Amino acid sequence: MSCGCGMGALLVLVGVCFLAFWVHHSSVASQTTGLSGIVVVDGSVFINGSASIASVDDDFICATLDYGPSDICYHGTCWGNATLFTLDLSNRILLNAIKAFSPLKIRMGGTLQDKLIYHVQGDGGPCKPHSINGSDFLGFSQGCLPMSRWDELNAFFKRAGAVVTFGLNALYGRTVTSDGSVHGPWNSSNAEILLRYTVNKGYSIHGWELGNELSGQGIGAKISAQQYASDIKTLQNLLDDIYAGFEVKPLILAPGGFFEANWFQDFVSHTTQMLQVVTHHVYSLGAGANDNLISRILDPSYLNGVAQTFSTLESILKNSGTSAVAWVGEAGGAYNSGHHLVTDAFVSSFWYLDQLAMAATYNTKTYCRQTLIGGGYGLLNSSTNQPNPDYYSALLWHRLMGNNVLFTNFTGTNKLRAYSHCSKNSTGVTLLLINLDGNTTAQVHVSTEDIAGNGTLILQPQIRSRKSKFSSISKGSIFDANIREEYHLTAKDRDLGSQITLLNGKILSVDSSGNIPALNPIKVSMSDPILVASFSVVFARFPRMNVTACR
Repeated sequence: MSCGCGMGALLVLVGVCFLAFWVHHSSVASQTTGLSGIVVVDGSVFINGSASIASVDDDFICATLDYGPSDICYHGTCWGNATLFTLDLSNRILLNAIKAFSPLKIRMGGTLQDKLIYHVQGDGGPCKPHSINGSDFLGFSQGCLPMSRWDELNAFFKRAGAVVTFGLNALYGRTVTSDGSVHGPWNSSNAEILLRYTVNKGYSIHGWELGNELSGQGIGAKISAQQYASDIKTLQNLLDDIYAGFEVKPLILAPGGFFEANWFQDFVSHTTQMLQVVTHHVYSLGAGANDNLISRILDPSYLNGVAQTFSTLESILKNSGTSAVAWVGEAGGAYNSGHHLVTDAFVSSFWYLDQLAMAATYNTKTYCRQTLIGGGYGLLNSSTNQPNPDYYSALLWHRLMGNNVLFTNFTGTNKLRAYSHCSKNSTGVTLLLINLDGNTTAQVHVSTEDIAGNGTLILQPQIRSRKSKFSSISKGSIFDANIREEYHLTAKDRDLGSQITLLNGKILSVDSSGNIPALNPIKVSMSDPILVASFSVVFARFPRMNVTACR
């Protein structure tokens, strides 16, 4: 933290630098061993409430629905009835799981969207979904989306209250050469059929995305940045025509690919007046078949590795003159459908929540999880629709973490991750704590700073005494006689591979009617430290932490 400031703020300088010194020196973790043998680590979280460092959308949490044959399988996990073609839209759990977010942002798309045609009544020939075909491009045949299924999907999303984006086929009418290069302009004729049909039916689409993983070196095929920008211009003209007279028009999103700095910089520079959202994909854990996924998830330095991507993209957008914002359009932890009992188990919430929070600090406005359902990384179980642990983590984030992101620093063990936002639809601040250590419980004291015009510190921790490991809260502070709310997430039987999550010690499960369980906090005295058990996640909401950034 920098302590540089102007002459008129000398008082602020002294206060801030003293606090920074205290956080660094006085809060260094002390360790004791309890009767159970668990090491207790003492640390401190410092939150700067003077101003937000970034912001996110209200519906920051997003999930994807993907295409693919029902018999496609990876590592023993098959997609079955969890694709856009096969999903049972009458399932009560599925409906309630989406409705619980009010709203959930959903991105329809994936690898096979660029091998999909849109089929309206009167079109000749059969309309069938993709099938596995090893001799064809990407290993699958061309698929077809009938408008009858499009009608069913839109009716379902309306009932669920979802906010929907859809990925258009960017390879339609094009030829992919042997080296994967794609030449010539996008043929928008088939997309136009879908767009006009959608508008005539009155379906609400939040955004249209062009292409999937065709940026940079691409996955199977690649389009140059300048050609992609030209294609976006074609899409813009099409939307301007079809949505003429509409007060609110859908967003234009692209390129939906893996981040390569030079390609993205070139692309953004050619789309500054056309593009509203720059989407990129993140699979930071590597291949789903990798046997080291859990060790990567529990390694703080490995988790930090993706920060450079978020930071560089933020810088490109900031310096380009565009008004476009960044979204993570697809992220499942591990690619090729994830890994059963890892990316669909409790341990997955560590990387997932950490990456949500990290992305938010770099002004990523929306983060789409691959998938809502499907593969080995769904928020919902692909066979039963029952929520996996990451579903509850996502729902708690959505309900507790607001738009404004705050500077947050934890001093103690490097195995504890700390992030904070202004609270969602509420006063105060919500703190997220993630304990990656299976052998330590963290006792965390929270201090905050809010430098107003007169340079006063709202809360100043007191020096610890031997009798107390935690600073007490000054009498007369904004926290007097108040409580905080805590949500502790742990795995059943402390098994990281468990697909059952406990909230404050109680199993979370849907009832016989398919209703999502209530997510109720425990209430804790403000004078008590936050106890973060080994291998656990805690959301702590401070309703009376009335800092400037959250007013």
